[in-house]
Amino acid sequence: MKKNRLGRTDMMVTDLCLGTMTYGTQTDEADAHAQIDMALEAGINFLDTAEMYPVNPIRAETLGLSEEIIGNWNQKTGRRKDYILATKHSGEGSVARDGAPITGKTIAATVEASLKRLKTDYIDLYQFHWPNRGSYMFRKNWSYDPTASSYDRAQVIADMEECLAALQAQVEKGNIRAFGLSNESAWGTAQWLRLAEEGKGPRVASIQNEYSLLCRLYDTDLAELSHYEDVGLLSFSPLGAGYLTGKYQEGAVPEKSRKSINPEMGGRQSDRVEAAVAAYLTIAADHGLDPVHMALGWCRTRPFMASAIFGATDVAQLAHILEGADLELAPEVLAQIDQAHRAHAMPY
Repeated sequence: MKKNRLGRTDMMVTDLCLGTMTYGTQTDEADAHAQIDMALEAGINFLDTAEMYPVNPIRAETLGLSEEIIGNWNQKTGRRKDYILATKHSGEGSVARDGAPITGKTIAATVEASLKRLKTDYIDLYQFHWPNRGSYMFRKNWSYDPTASSYDRAQVIADMEECLAALQAQVEKGNIRAFGLSNESAWGTAQWLRLAEEGKGPRVASIQNEYSLLCRLYDTDLAELSHYEDVGLLSFSPLGAGYLTGKYQEGAVPEKSRKSINPEMGGRQSDRVEAAVAAYLTIAADHGLDPVHMALGWCRTRPFMASAIFGATDVAQLAHILEGADLELAPEVLAQIDQAHRAHAMPY
């Protein structure tokens, strides 16, 4: 399996990453452990989680359960050094810490809590789940208003400097190896990079933002930033939250699916999405491709992609995904995907 360098670190991550946000809700511990075994056996060396997982739904009482399940696997197998592990510090408004923002004062205790749940001495990639000042992600791209933020520029920069100092202390303790962002903008990432170059703390290695055939915001300014600054994308929802599998077409709602729990799919549901998905499903069918494999294969062609983070509710889904792990899409398929995107751009 192809590997890409994680930013300017010495870590090489596979271009597919096993996401774990269903561990503890839709996915029980036994299945989760079988998934980790299966992914590593297939050559994947990268797992992503977060302190607030599992989701669907997000609840204070399940906070950290996904990390605990991974930690139990680490303890049971003794294979922690066999893969690269990423987790996240929740941002302002989360179920963690009564919704408190990320600050230099929250980082040390939050890292230690994740280390304890994960039953590990170190976290390879520690990410901020979303910025305190707000984000255009989570389907807010056409309503996001940065002027409405309660943070002014001086406060934003001061918060960043304080957080970088706290992160540097964690690096020096050996608790974390690298720092990443999530749900960030080009401006925000540029500020983190500038401050790191001024010696304020660790350099950003990656950005974890939503990216798929249905959500291509990253193709604009962040693509350029990735290229010039060696900050790769870790794409979440590369299967469009399940839409690109085709399982939700014509109003279908499979039992135990995300849509059965969250009918509006976090703001993704619309007639336009179904039309776009239909176009991609037609391309896959015309070329004898599985739509899941095509969607992930396309993500892996993007020049800024470090790794595409996919999730599987159960081992059967994971086995299906892994069957297409080495798929290379023909030029005519890529051309038709581009045409479909032009006809159905930004369905959500």
